Amino acid sequence: MGLFAIGDLHLSLSDDKPMDIFSGWTDYASRLEKNWRENVKDSDTVAIPGDISWAMSLSGALKDFKFIDSLPGRKIISKGNHDYWWSTKTKTEKFFEENGISSISILNNNFYPYEDIGICGTRGWINDGSEPKNLKVILREAQRLERSVLSALESGYKPVVFLHYPPLFRQDRNGPIMEVLLRYDIKLVFYGHLHGNAHRFAVIGEREGIDFRLISSDFLHFCPYNITDIVKNHEK
Repeated sequence: MGLFAIGDLHLSLSDDKPMDIFSGWTDYASRLEKNWRENVKDSDTVAIPGDISWAMSLSGALKDFKFIDSLPGRKIISKGNHDYWWSTKTKTEKFFEENGISSISILNNNFYPYEDIGICGTRGWINDGSEPKNLKVILREAQRLERSVLSALESGYKPVVFLHYPPLFRQDRNGPIMEVLLRYDIKLVFYGHLHGNAHRFAVIGEREGIDFRLISSDFLHFCPYNITDIVKNHEK
């Protein structure tokens, strides 16, 4: 049973929101499906931290969810800045049940076990200067991350964190998010959100005792990243 990660699927199977206007995104859904089926097995788990669908509602995202559900493995999804369809966990789970979607789980103030680790996370918030910072939102996201991490620790699992926004970018630092990561001795963080030219400025590797990994789909060439050994090595 392997563990994979990939963010920023940006699916648009029902909406006219083509991503292939951007460099490197040509025919991305087909490339994603091919790579996924070649690498991920039904027994594997895939974490998808945000920007899953361009749809504006759950019903609008149905084709995108059906597409994800048809792919091998258990999928654990969390919110990104473009997931306007996002609703409550209860409402989304009911929607999935009503539409026969069985392989997708919602990460929101909770965790999911994978062997001895706890898959934790939240959206995070912007810190790259492209939008105004909002301290209220940042603090709320830090609280959500803390609840997720604590739920794993209280159940006896070692937390690994999946965020949508990078907590570090260039010289910017999301203080409240970093404080949670350091307080609970998180050693491994995966994040997405960054595309194209922004890849050059991504923090990859160890900073402040934490190993950061970028997993946005275009950075991974639309191939789910097998992080099984990475996670296991950090458990030691």
